[in-house]
Amino acid sequence: MATTFELGDFVLQGGATLRGAQLTYETYGELAADKSNAIVYPTWYSGRHQDNEWLIGEGMALDPSRYFIIVPNMLGNGLSSSPSNTPPPYDRGRFPNVTMYDNVEAQYRLVTEHFGIERLPLVLGWSMGAGQTYQWAVSHPEMVERIAPFCGSSRCSYHNKVFLEGVKAALTADDAFQNGWYTSMPTKGLRAAARVYAGWGFSQAFYWDRLYERLGFSSLEDFLVGFWEGFFLDDRDPNNLLTMLWTWQNADVGRTPGFNGDTKAALASIKARAIVMPAEKDLYFPPEDEAWAVQHIPNAELRVIPGVWGHFAGNGINAEDTTFIDTALKELLAT
Repeated sequence: MATTFELGDFVLQGGATLRGAQLTYETYGELAADKSNAIVYPTWYSGRHQDNEWLIGEGMALDPSRYFIIVPNMLGNGLSSSPSNTPPPYDRGRFPNVTMYDNVEAQYRLVTEHFGIERLPLVLGWSMGAGQTYQWAVSHPEMVERIAPFCGSSRCSYHNKVFLEGVKAALTADDAFQNGWYTSMPTKGLRAAARVYAGWGFSQAFYWDRLYERLGFSSLEDFLVGFWEGFFLDDRDPNNLLTMLWTWQNADVGRTPGFNGDTKAALASIKARAIVMPAEKDLYFPPEDEAWAVQHIPNAELRVIPGVWGHFAGNGINAEDTTFIDTALKELLAT
């Protein structure tokens, strides 16, 4: 059962104050008496804590019998403070912009104030969770010992921003959206956003090989409706999606206070041992983007996840990719 940490009046990087802000989280395992076994594993774009459970289990790197795994829900995901659950005046279409830095500062308060943890053996995450992982290592280098960002980046590339403009346009074009003040769910916009996403989440080779059939879908259209439209219509609120989209689109560890927008300097400040795992055919975060980041991190290794599953190599739906990620995590934790 997820728990809520009260952040109180939480001042965002952009200057707005979320009054009565909340961070909802789940934990797995027990915190050691010396508080030395805590791992932070943030959520991703629209994901909730339970969506991270595929990488947690007995015999895996994230074994709850050994580690205390904290999965904080990202601001804007509908569980932590979001447009859909915040009272006026910052409700719905008026919800303020939230940065990666804001998310990590909320999580830092949870980890330090609530649990009294001073060191983290590992921070990891997929997609936007990877962005938060990088941010943790830059914001709190003295605290984070290891990081494993997979299928995600330290800053949003221009190509990625263009893709997100397509998602944004689809969500906001629905007449029912009403600039974020809708009274009924803008399902046309959600279905359109799903179709935009469908061309990016998996690789061209995934579709060529008709691997959607391995996921239980009988045709391409069945996959587009059953997987993608079903995903976006499953309790996803458009204002929440747009809040997280802004966070993603404006992600850049160089915007951390003290770095003046210098992404290279921010990456160079990371003290954690890092294994960075892009997917071979990820259309959002291609391996060359993360190769660029790795060359600026003092103690980092690039390890490309092979195969054709694209961005979803890091989502736990393909056993081979899950094994690849878990093996790397075991090696990282053993160092």
